[in-house]
Amino acid sequence: MTEHNTPTTSFSDPFCNACAEAIGAAHVYTQAHDTAPYLTDWRKRYTGTARAVLCPANAEEVAALVKLSAQYRVALVPQGGNTGLAGGATPDTSGTQAVLSLRRLTKIRELDTTNHTITVEAGCILAEIQRVAREGGCLFPLSLAAEGSCTIGGNLATNAGGTSVLRYGNARELCLGLEVVTPQGEIWSGLRGLRKDNTGYDLRDLFIGAEGTLGVITAAVLKLYPLPAARVTALAALPTPQAALSLLELAQRICGPLLTGFELMSDFCLQLVNQHYPALRYPYAQRHAQTVLLELSDNESESHARALFEQLMEQAFDAGLVADAVVSENLAQSRAFWNLREHIPLAQAEEGLNIKHDIAVPVSQIAHFIEATDKLVAQVAPGARMVTFGHMGDGNLHYNVQVPAGGDGPAFLRDYQEAINRVVHDSVHRHRGSISAEHGLGQLKANEAARYKSPVEIALMRSIKTALDPENRMNPGKVLPQGHDFPVR
Repeated sequence: MTEHNTPTTSFSDPFCNACAEAIGAAHVYTQAHDTAPYLTDWRKRYTGTARAVLCPANAEEVAALVKLSAQYRVALVPQGGNTGLAGGATPDTSGTQAVLSLRRLTKIRELDTTNHTITVEAGCILAEIQRVAREGGCLFPLSLAAEGSCTIGGNLATNAGGTSVLRYGNARELCLGLEVVTPQGEIWSGLRGLRKDNTGYDLRDLFIGAEGTLGVITAAVLKLYPLPAARVTALAALPTPQAALSLLELAQRICGPLLTGFELMSDFCLQLVNQHYPALRYPYAQRHAQTVLLELSDNESESHARALFEQLMEQAFDAGLVADAVVSENLAQSRAFWNLREHIPLAQAEEGLNIKHDIAVPVSQIAHFIEATDKLVAQVAPGARMVTFGHMGDGNLHYNVQVPAGGDGPAFLRDYQEAINRVVHDSVHRHRGSISAEHGLGQLKANEAARYKSPVEIALMRSIKTALDPENRMNPGKVLPQGHDFPVR
């Protein structure tokens, strides 16, 4: 982004002039070289245009901008770190919308180690929150690949999941209170660090996962936990997803709440990583159909965690569930195991075009879903390669379809993407699942979701949107399917 050493003091657009008066001209971007970083989503699937990019510094400035958007009838697209995968923070191509960037709201307002809470502004980077909590002797457990650049406001707006949901829950479960600017430009201060607050409708949960369509999250009170005394990570090789499911049941019985992570990776996933990132070596002497990454977080000691792992693996080998296993000896090796998992999407990108699905089914249905859906995809698109990995412990799979080896990527997507999406999403629905587990609907899946939600559910969602944002100025075109949306008045 260009430095604004000599900021523009006047704009031809009256709306931009009013915004400049409210937050300073240096924080109202209209030139192409300044706005460009805010107009394309992380996957480069969507590129929009914007009347302006607005960068307020606090909740009061956000409120002022929202009031101006009402006065000038300008729709706002809230944006955090712009790492979303469903186009939820990207403006449309009309050039009439303004991007509302929360990146300057970066204060850590309070760290309360007795109450085990941290109060942060929406623009705080997730990794920074983790660091501040850790330095205070606490753990903020939300963890995902984009944690070095994603913001907590975006995490809450999409109800992000990540690798520790099995033990700690997703973003919704980690949030106790919110500060939100309403579509009318009022500030609701719900920053109460309470575990119990039974005083009416839970407004917090209404805004979490709403992707900025009901209001703008500007701050949050987050739960913290004691820092674990030790973390031990292991890789286990298995023949089938069903064996992995049986291992999960065994691990939960033996390790209980100490089981923090349980990630499933197919052999083809690890082959891709090894092919495109040779330094990340295949962990076994021979190939195995499935691998599970397990992690224990132990508040007692490393020796206690290792003893549990030994007990788990002994029983897993005896039951014929596991063919091979490697337990990390130190933090570096543990990090190497996680690198295998985290480089799967990067290796996929290096391999070429693919069709991504962020889905969830009941944990008990995962093995059957994979088996049944693999067969259906093979019928629709012969030669397609399945890249299946994800958070098996909470039922969230990244069920991705890679172009056949040596195939024409653009032609494959043109000819098969719609049919593959229909097969996968219909299968998800049959298995009582969700077509979006942790990335939100955005503009990518807003219409698709209407196929699987009942008319009653869509009507309720629209009623909430109409009640809170009757002029549809907050992130229009997202979450609600087209035909259930309505134009800016």
